[in-house]
Amino acid sequence: MRLDKYVALVLGVTRNQARQLIKMKEITVEFKSFPRNDDTIDEVRDVVYYKGRKLEYLKNVYIMLNKPKGYLSATIDKKDPTVLDLVLEYQKYNLAMVGRLDKDTEGLFILTSDGALAHRLTSPNKNVFKKYYVEVEGVWNREDILKFNEGLEIEDGNNKRFLTKPAILEMVASNKAYISISEGKYHQIKKMCLKVGKKVTYLKRVAIGELQLDANLSAGEYRLLTDEEIEILKANK
Repeated sequence: MRLDKYVALVLGVTRNQARQLIKMKEITVEFKSFPRNDDTIDEVRDVVYYKGRKLEYLKNVYIMLNKPKGYLSATIDKKDPTVLDLVLEYQKYNLAMVGRLDKDTEGLFILTSDGALAHRLTSPNKNVFKKYYVEVEGVWNREDILKFNEGLEIEDGNNKRFLTKPAILEMVASNKAYISISEGKYHQIKKMCLKVGKKVTYLKRVAIGELQLDANLSAGEYRLLTDEEIEILKANK
């Protein structure tokens, strides 16, 4: 990779700004004297410094965010803040969203520069289950479990009726449950609950496949996934 491209990517600056930093000798490369813009470096083996601070190159980033209410699952919006506004230091990586959450829904949200993985995890054909904690107005019963498992006829975001794939409903209290689905139509959980006479009052995603939301992350907080967690996501194929 060219040095100016590397500096621009890691520091989140333009290529012209990167070239200026190199020209002013604020960028140094270990074992190389006076690097030039067009120098080619090995982004894994070569050690690059900016004003004496070692730079770290990440080919791909995998971020776990505990999405709070009030944020849109979008890259940009003129009215409301988006999930990308919560991870400003990583926006330079051209992040893709692994699924979406409604504005008023909280919980596990994955952002990654690994577009192929994001696509696999959100494809209905891959049957990757997403688990939600749900509170409703009403009382769950065993018949609801059967209806969720058989599939429910609801409308998608284009007002077309469709039969949902089998879903898992696990009751934890009279009005509380965990619901796992392998697809993600517009307001799907809310519409499925309404179909059985329950209005959702609180919704939080707690898992994607085998990956669980870190209980130590408060709403709005995020961290990079560990190598083990990345492998857990990649195992969902």
